[in-house]
Amino acid sequence: MSRDSPRGRGLTKTSLFPGEQRQHAKMNVGVAHSEVNPNTQVMNSRGIWLAYLLLTVVLHIILLSIPFITVPLVWTLTNVIHNLVMYLFLHTVKGTPFETPDQGKARLLTHWEQMDYGVQFTASRKFLTISPIVLVLLPKLPLFHGVRIFGINKY
Repeated sequence: MSRDSPRGRGLTKTSLFPGEQRQHAKMNVGVAHSEVNPNTQVMNSRGIWLAYLLLTVVLHIILLSIPFITVPLVWTLTNVIHNLVMYLFLHTVKGTPFETPDQGKARLLTHWEQMDYGVQFTASRKFLTISPIVLVLLPKLPLFHGVRIFGINKY
């Protein structure tokens, strides 16, 4: 194996145009991650979708534990609180919560606009689009008619 081969130095080379080679090795010195703007990839991080679902379930269980609130009202509150928080987080707050070396390009963009570098219809964008719809429709499915999950509202 020659010293200039991609495998020899740990660099990957791809051909963009015939005869042109470009190296994709990139390093940001002095930061804990290799992303210029970590907001672009946060929804693709390992376990973030599971954490999102678990936080929604925890919110629902906390609301269920409040006495004198009916189950339909708890579903409504879960949906409203979820949608308000996600609206604020994704569509209202601009910029990043940390300093980035992107020359201030992200400071005028919301998190939704920064996510996945602005590419539409990625897996994380589809997940965040479908999750509020599922949250509304799930308890209304005929499959769940009369079903008591964890014995809640059994009597």
